[in-house]
This record gives sequence, structure tokens and C-alpha cells, in this order.
Amino acid sequence: MKLEQGQKLLFIGDSVTDCERAKPEGEGLFAALGKGYVSFVDGLLQAVYPELGIRVVNKGINGNTVRDLKNRWQEDVINQKPDWLSIMIGINDVWRQYDTPFIKEWHVYLEEYEETLRKLVIETKPYVKQVVLMTPFYLESNEQDQMRRSMDQYSQVVRKIAEETNCLVVDTQAAFNIVLKDLYSAAIAWDRVHPSTAGHMVLAREFLKEIEFDWNR
Repeated sequence: MKLEQGQKLLFIGDSVTDCERAKPEGEGLFAALGKGYVSFVDGLLQAVYPELGIRVVNKGINGNTVRDLKNRWQEDVINQKPDWLSIMIGINDVWRQYDTPFIKEWHVYLEEYEETLRKLVIETKPYVKQVVLMTPFYLESNEQDQMRRSMDQYSQVVRKIAEETNCLVVDTQAAFNIVLKDLYSAAIAWDRVHPSTAGHMVLAREFLKEIEFDWNR
């Protein structure tokens, strides 16, 4: 596995990452990591690799866009001094363009999204051992759906930045597409955005696959 002894793994993102985690510090006792994929990753790391003592921190915040991440980056990422950083952002950057179409100042269009995310990654790389970029997703099997098409464009940006900056990338949409062949979207996420337990397990599984977690250990 790519994680090493005593390393600190920090997750940052929006509500899908947040998932009712403790504030202000998302770590510790009593479901402090929330109820989603971050807690699943932590649980599996502790159960399967207890000797490594990996410290997991959740810094997701409901409703965040990449613009919000930029505004809190110093405090919630750099000052935390993680060894590994996982970023999943973009859902709200797209969603606000569709659920609040007339409030333009809430929208984060593709150019700003790409410029901001790339800048954050490039500035942070010297301070961490590895960055994992998780694509945003929309749980709609119809690829011609307007919001799904927009989300795919933002996901492509994430994959491009990962390639440019030598980051690991987790293609969450591709993972969900496999599940959507057999399950209707609402069975995984009632609003096509906030996953069920099964949906969060898909995210955790894909993340762990990317860091070469040994499922047969």
C-alpha cells in the first residue's frame, strides 16, 4: 500500500466529504469523521493496517465550491501539515448553475474552476507527499442530461490537472457508472448528488484501490 507508517491523510471537499463530520476539527471520537466515505476509509485502514497508525482528518464543508476551498486553504490544509491530501470538489460549482440559475455570483464556471484547482494543487504539492484528486460526479445514467454533461466536463478538468501535476486520480463517475447499469439513480442518491451508504462505499472502495489497499490482507 502507498500510505506509510504514521502518515496523516486529510480529505477536503463539500457535503459529500463532510457528511456530518465534527466541527471545527473533523477527527477523533464519536463519529467525528462523519458518516460517509471518509469514515469508511478510516475504518478499513484501522482494521486492515492497524500497525501503520494512519491519522485521518475530514475537512469537508457542506455547500463548498472550489472558491470556498481557496478561501480556507491555508487554515484547513497547509496549517494541518498532512502527508497525503485528497480533494473532491466541483459538485456545487456545477449544481448552483442549475438549481439557482439566476444567482450568478454563486456560479463557478469551468475556467475559474480549472484555474483555481490547478493553483491549489501546484502550491500544495511541495508540502505533501502525495495529492489525490477525486472527480466530481452526478448520479444520472443519461449522459445527455444537461447537468451530467456539465459535470463530465469538470471531471475531465480534474483528470487533466492530475496528469499535469503527477497526482493520483480517482474517477468517481466511472465507478458510479458501473453501479448505475443495475441500479436506478435514486437508489444510490435520492437527489443524484448525496450518496446512500452504498454510494459512499463506492467512493471509499475507489479511493482505496488507487492507494493500492490490499483487500486480501
